[in-house]
Amino acid sequence: MWVSKVQHFAVVAAVLFLNSEHSSAFSPQSHPFSRSLHVDLHLRSSLRRARTGPFGTSIDNKLRMARKDGGNDEKKNKDFADPNPGGMSEWGDDDDQNKNKSDENFLDTIKAWMRSDEVKEDVKTYTLSLVIALLLRLTIIEPRYIPSLSMFPTFDVGDQLAVEKVTKRIRPFSRNEVVVFNPPESFREIMVNNYGGSNKKTKEALIKRIVATEGDEVKVRSGKLYINGQKQNEPFTAEDAAYEFGPVTVPTGNVLVLGDNRNHSLDGHIWGFLPKENVIGRAVFIYWPPWRLGNEGMF
Repeated sequence: MWVSKVQHFAVVAAVLFLNSEHSSAFSPQSHPFSRSLHVDLHLRSSLRRARTGPFGTSIDNKLRMARKDGGNDEKKNKDFADPNPGGMSEWGDDDDQNKNKSDENFLDTIKAWMRSDEVKEDVKTYTLSLVIALLLRLTIIEPRYIPSLSMFPTFDVGDQLAVEKVTKRIRPFSRNEVVVFNPPESFREIMVNNYGGSNKKTKEALIKRIVATEGDEVKVRSGKLYINGQKQNEPFTAEDAAYEFGPVTVPTGNVLVLGDNRNHSLDGHIWGFLPKENVIGRAVFIYWPPWRLGNEGMF
């Protein structure tokens, strides 16, 4: 089916190109038959000169005046009829007619193709595929693009990853999971008041790592993260934190999220806790670029 479709479009394109070339490139100087055209013009000019006297008097008129009976009008018109009726105007008319016919044939071909069973089947296939893709994106999985280095080295700028949206409804969140979420109101207030962010910018989804869940006590000391008094092993971070935080206890229905690039991330240690209902889904793997394919460091 695809081969025939490509062939069909190739033929349509070729016909269109040839038609436009024919209707737009013609001129007496450039046309391949221009030589015969000039010969024709020369012959017509010779005929006109032959029929006209030295003082511009028509030889045809002299002949008609010399006839005793004045002649018959119908016969005179027949005897002295224009040897090339219509002159050059007929060339242009034929060219326009051919162009109009070609345009009509092209449009008829397109209309017939649009009414064919092949096109109807393709429309059904594409429509069904689009509906399925939209349903998958809204309910199961969606792509995301990394625009900053707040999660470096786990994610780099330009990485594209898949975010699944199903398990958040059936499985509780755990520490060290990477999640995509809609920012809370406290984040939006900080962006507007301190960074002059636009209202649209403050609503863009974020990606961070869950470091504590509800009921956990959290603090950061000497660049290290402590959960319930225990120092955490975090090989996925870019460097030790250059700030002190806590201790705080994560309230019910919330999680605490931090960026892996601890000193270059606007995250929970600045704007607070993240309501679980704001979570869009879990990041499951990088699919682009190919050399970064995988899910290392996401769980």
